Amino acid sequence: MNSHRSVKSLFFFFLCISVSLAVELTFELPDNARECFYEEIEAGTDFTVEFQVVTGGHYDIDFELIAPNKEVLYREVKKQYDSFSKKADIRGVYAACFSNEFSTFSHKLVYVDWQVGAEDPLPGVGEHLTAMTQMESSSHSLHENLNKVVDYQTHHRLRESQGRKRAEDLNERVFLWAVGETFAIIVIGIGQVVILKNFFSEKKPSQMMFS
Repeated sequence: MNSHRSVKSLFFFFLCISVSLAVELTFELPDNARECFYEEIEAGTDFTVEFQVVTGGHYDIDFELIAPNKEVLYREVKKQYDSFSKKADIRGVYAACFSNEFSTFSHKLVYVDWQVGAEDPLPGVGEHLTAMTQMESSSHSLHENLNKVVDYQTHHRLRESQGRKRAEDLNERVFLWAVGETFAIIVIGIGQVVILKNFFSEKKPSQMMFS
């Protein structure tokens, strides 16, 4: 692990979706560090911020959502994952801040999904005043289901990465413990052989005369 990498280094994926002004990213948050992400949002626009700690320490961070007028809209301490939705009251730049300042040695890998506004409709669907045809309705339903599939896949990959990291940490601890036990057994075995050899070794006549 390299804790001196840039906070903004991306690990597993970086995906920006300009259609719905949604941002998904995974970033590294070093120990004693704080990182904020900013988004300009119009008044009356719905937005959702979701985060999850993938790896590191006890899988917890502090989170704050700050409005343009410096009002703290949402704050959580030492959370592994959470989601917050709200309609913007004022226009301006909102800040989502993640803090690992309480940790002195463990850095965290954090997944963030910030969605702003509703997704634009499919081209040709809902652009006329009449009711949608069966084909348009089916396309819209299929599009929504595919979005859900993408969301499920993302969370599945996060859980998979988290489980793999825990398994790797456990494997490393078991390996170190096994190495320590092996070293102790070897030292004890050599010590026992030396002691038994001294018990049963015969002294030479010259040694007996001076003893």
